Amino acid sequence: MHAADLLSKRAELTPDRVALVEVETGCRYTYAQLNARANRLANFLREQLKVQPGDRVAILAKNSVVYLDLLYGLPKIGAIFAPFNWRLTAHELAYMVADLTPAVLFCEAEFAAVATELQRQAPELRLVMVRGAATPTALAYEVEVAMADASEPHRPPMDFETPYCILYTSGTTGHPKGAIIPHRQVLFNAINTVISWGLTEHDVSPIFTPLFHAGGLFAFLTPILYVGGRIVLARDFAPAATLRTITDERCTVILGVPTLFQMWLESAEFDAADFSHVHFFINGGAACPPSLVQAWRQRKGVVFRQGYGLTEVGVNCFTSTDEEAARKPGSVGKPIFHSQMRIIDAETGVEVGEGQTGELLISGPHVTSGYWRQPEATAAALRDGWFYTGDMAHRDAEGFYYIDGRYKDMIKSGGENIYAAEVESVFRQHPAVKDAALIGRPDPTWGEVGVLIVVRAEGQPGDADALLAFAHERLARYKLPKTIIFADALPYSPYGKVEKVKLRQMYT
Repeated sequence: MHAADLLSKRAELTPDRVALVEVETGCRYTYAQLNARANRLANFLREQLKVQPGDRVAILAKNSVVYLDLLYGLPKIGAIFAPFNWRLTAHELAYMVADLTPAVLFCEAEFAAVATELQRQAPELRLVMVRGAATPTALAYEVEVAMADASEPHRPPMDFETPYCILYTSGTTGHPKGAIIPHRQVLFNAINTVISWGLTEHDVSPIFTPLFHAGGLFAFLTPILYVGGRIVLARDFAPAATLRTITDERCTVILGVPTLFQMWLESAEFDAADFSHVHFFINGGAACPPSLVQAWRQRKGVVFRQGYGLTEVGVNCFTSTDEEAARKPGSVGKPIFHSQMRIIDAETGVEVGEGQTGELLISGPHVTSGYWRQPEATAAALRDGWFYTGDMAHRDAEGFYYIDGRYKDMIKSGGENIYAAEVESVFRQHPAVKDAALIGRPDPTWGEVGVLIVVRAEGQPGDADALLAFAHERLARYKLPKTIIFADALPYSPYGKVEKVKLRQMYT
């Protein structure tokens, strides 16, 4: 079995039902139309660009129907979907291109300069322009796909373990890792979500988060289309406009991150927004502050749930009923249907009892098969059939789970993961920096923001603006620390590690 027929089968069952509403263009695609686009994409790549099974195909663009063309079209020819974060710089993306060696990069005109730089470093990379005209080095997507065959392409040999996509996650060692998402993970994420969250063909879900994230691709998009519902796709996020979209399209299940929920709450249109058709809102990406959840419940009387997931284990790992979500504030719920969870003492490996905090381990058919070209990282994360999440959790007497923090040195800001090792390594390259340590500071809008503690190199002046300008060329904007503090020294443990607990006590 494989997941290459997900859209094909749904188009066979409900061809004339609307599957996708693209907010920016106003286009409404039926399942049959969406599947035909995916077929054209697959046939174009195989016939014109000679893409083979196992080849990687990337995209650097904002949300549009093209993501769905690739997500559902590439598996039909055994190719692997690998979306890139358009917020990253060419310097950051160059590592991914070298690691992934994609055969083709789909690129929006807005990011053409970045794509050209990537192609300069990887001359074998072929470019296809999205929302733009052809150039001497790039084909025009809509022109080429319009001429391609809309019939179902012949499937190459595939099974549950065939890679469906590769999604890059920031690495604690300073380099991102490509999580391999096999066909079984895509399929069981959809099955688990539909069963455990009670989704039906009548559900309508908007996507306001970027589709280069696992959350955008798999939290609701794949499960909703699997069950025959409708997706409403926004190009980007604007508080007032997205509130109107929720009302106009009568959306029923809505995913957000704390930053979005805060912006909606502060919007002038929030009080007038009609949520009578909404079954539930669910928060992901980072824990939502209890005060924010309470404000939503008091002002709008909505069902508000807390989600939890990781790229590597599927973005939907727990579930709760409406009543349980209200009765168990702060809990992510109970494990989804086809899944197993354990909480162990991180040092001894012994399973802890109820109420005790330990490392969360997850097992099931919705777990990654490993990291692209990183056998050591794969072996460290996947042990004896269990994925070691690096997150701390505890379970209460009724079996409800709570996420208590993370062992990994990571900041979550506006739903984005920021790994301290990557940021610190960039700042340490500056000649004025002897050492640097990044910590998180609570923030009412972003959840957390970065605070960088810098020890100057001897004889060097402290200039925060100069350091930020240096890092801006090497890091995405959201990774830049909001504050730089100069210190005489950093606290170190006997093992030479910076004691960040002490830094947080001193500076947050």
